[in-house]
Order: sequence, then structure tokens, then C-alpha cells
Amino acid sequence: MTFQRRWSAAIGAGGCALLVMLWSSAVGLKDGGAVVTAAPEVLYAPEDKPADRLVALYEGARHSIYIATYGLTYPPVVRALVAAKKRGVDVRVITDRGKIDDRKQRAALDTLLLAGVPIKINRHDGLMHMKQVVVDDQVNTSGSMNQTSSAALYNDERLDILHDVASTQRAKEKFLKMWADHARYEDWR
Repeated sequence: MTFQRRWSAAIGAGGCALLVMLWSSAVGLKDGGAVVTAAPEVLYAPEDKPADRLVALYEGARHSIYIATYGLTYPPVVRALVAAKKRGVDVRVITDRGKIDDRKQRAALDTLLLAGVPIKINRHDGLMHMKQVVVDDQVNTSGSMNQTSSAALYNDERLDILHDVASTQRAKEKFLKMWADHARYEDWR
């Protein structure tokens, strides 16, 4: 083989390796592992039925569901969380103390508490206005949508579902930091 052919083969192999490396980083593969980042799901209420997608996520959870939300009243969500807790999933909820006065919110939280779901409320002056869920360290959600019947059926809302390990880890860390912050959050009942 001539020098020129060896050089062309080396350049071709190097180009292929570079393309594989660029493709792997674009789809989320790391160190040859199978961590693939899927495109985010962007759902709008009421037409895309994002609350029903949340219910499906909760029904598929195997290890943990961490919810930080201002409002939680949607009966299918409450049922899915109770069922997840009964399956042995670590279900935790952080919500806003001002929403405890809402009759539907209180009923939903009472149901969760009876099922053994620990609930925390904010004790600081600001709202606990976050709308975030972390499921099994694999998926996290964000957007404007509370987990309420109004949000599910009537409001103009957005729910983003991210299948991204890095943002999911960050969301989990934020939730656990809030959960452990006894100055700003307290156990409800």
C-alpha cells in the first residue's frame, strides 16, 4: 500500500471516529453507555391532555415520584399517586401552605397522607409556586401546569416532559434540598 493510500485510509478512519463522537454527544451517549436523551415532550392543556400523561408517568414509576407543585386536586393524579405508594414507590409532595385552605386541595392531600405519602408545605413568606415532578431519576417535568382539575380540563397550560438525565438530576437535587430545608419547609400534619 502506498503512503498516499495509507494516509487516505487514516484520514477516513479518523473522520468516521469524529462523526461517531459527534453523533454520540448529540443523542446523549456517554462513554459508550446507553444513555440516550429523547426529545422533550411539550404538551398543552386542555387539548394534549397533559394531566393524563402525568398519570401515565406515575403509573409506570418503579422507584420514586417527587412532586413540587402549587396545586394538586386532579382525582386521577391522586389515585395514581396512592397506587404508586401502595406499589412501594417513594412518593413525596411539597406544596404551598396557602393552598391548604382550598377544600379540594385539602381533600387530595388528606387522601395522600392517609396512604402514607409524606407532604411538606412552605413556611417562608413566598409562594411554593414550582410545578415540577421527578420520576425514577429518568424523567422530570416543568411548565405552568398545576395538577388540578382546572388545569387538566379548562386552563391554557403547558407541561414539558424532559427525558434528560442531567436536568432530571438537577431537578431531583433541588427537590431534595427543599425537602431537607427545615427552615423553609415543614411537615404537613
